[in-house]
Order: sequence, then C-alpha cells, then structure tokens
Amino acid sequence: MEYVAIVTALALLEYMWIAIRVGTNRVKYNVEAPATTGDPIWERYYRVQQNTVEQLVIFLPALWVFAHFGSPVGAAALGVLFIAGRLVYALMYVQDPASRGVGFMMTFAANLLLVLGSLVQGVRALG
Repeated sequence: MEYVAIVTALALLEYMWIAIRVGTNRVKYNVEAPATTGDPIWERYYRVQQNTVEQLVIFLPALWVFAHFGSPVGAAALGVLFIAGRLVYALMYVQDPASRGVGFMMTFAANLLLVLGSLVQGVRALG
C-alpha cells in the first residue's frame, strides 16, 4: 500500500501545481478574484483545474478500493498513468484545447480501469 500512498501524494502535489498555475496566471492575465472568466488563456488554466478536481473525485476512492480488493501495485501503476495523463492534459489544454485528447484518454482509461477493477474485485470479495 506504500506505492498507493506515494501515488496519492504525487497526484495531490500535481493538483497543487495546477492550482498554483491558476493563481499565478490570474495575476499575469489580470483576472481579479472572484471572477472565473476573463482572458481566454487564463480560462484554460482555470478549466484544467476544474476538470482535474472532477477527475480526482473518481480517481482517489477508486485507487484505494482497487488497491484494497485487488492489487496495490496494479493500482499504483494505473495511478501513474492517471498522473501522466493529467500532466499531458494540463500542458496541451493550455496550449490548444483541441489537443487535450491524449491526456484526457490517459486519465479516462486509468479511471475506468480503476473503477471497473474495484467493482469486479469487490463483487468477488462477497463470494
């Protein structure tokens, strides 16, 4: 479970990096709080942060349930895929939102496998 804890911490550090980018770019693009609209480039940073929060809500519980009922190493490996996908998504979305597909698919695949694996392993544990 140590690997899962490390992956969890890395995912949260990545989210903190994304949030810091929103704040620093809020200043750079002169988008005063509490505004959530303004410069289109800043809006991309903000959207990356919001989408990452949405994905973390799925990722974190699924990661730990998969690790508990299935394989901690497998969960950690899928967690690394998730983190890499979020990084690709964040960088590409800010550059050009149309290019976010690879990062999105990496994140989606990791979450899908974690959720389905959690479900299958949880059902198996019943019987």
